[in-house]
Amino acid sequence: MICGVDEAGKGSVLGPMVIAGVSAPDMDIVASTGVADSKTLSRNRREIIYREITENFLFACRIISAEEIDRLRAEILMNEIVAQAHAEVIRKLPSCTAFVDACDVNAERYGRTVGGYAGDGYSVISEHKADVRYAVVSAASVVAKVTRDRCIDLLHEEFGNFGSGYPSDPLTIQFLEDYIKEFMQPPSCARTSWETTRRIMDRLSQATLFDF
Repeated sequence: MICGVDEAGKGSVLGPMVIAGVSAPDMDIVASTGVADSKTLSRNRREIIYREITENFLFACRIISAEEIDRLRAEILMNEIVAQAHAEVIRKLPSCTAFVDACDVNAERYGRTVGGYAGDGYSVISEHKADVRYAVVSAASVVAKVTRDRCIDLLHEEFGNFGSGYPSDPLTIQFLEDYIKEFMQPPSCARTSWETTRRIMDRLSQATLFDF
């Protein structure tokens, strides 16, 4: 057996990070679904492939909220958080060779880290761009992205449309600024340990002092 692991939302300032794993007998059977890295697919296409993957293969997910990310980052680095989550998802699947998308500049080192957390019974192959090179990692990418999309939809229902949740999204930044201005604190879906949030908080705090 093999499995692929990937995550979605690692760099977002709003919303969770989702880590997903997909297990299969071999790479070719996964490739036959037409899967590709989730970032290259439309949302509608991702949903279609997601259904095919989850109906035909074993899969597992780990959703880490913004609040949990902030708590963990007080103790360890973000790459370590991702490595632990990758290993957690791997352990939910049958013993296998696990292909992971490296979240460290040193892919081999990252593989050793994930393998150490995963424990016996798992062989970890870590590469950059694994979501493009290996169909089973592409499948995990799709599951992670669709799961996160659905989490973001629920947050939109609660907070209003704040866009993708990534710092590069102007709608996300505008929402975060407006919310902090109104409530004098970030929303519960924000990662307060993120530099983006801290900069907005500092700037608005200085503006408030100046106005006073």
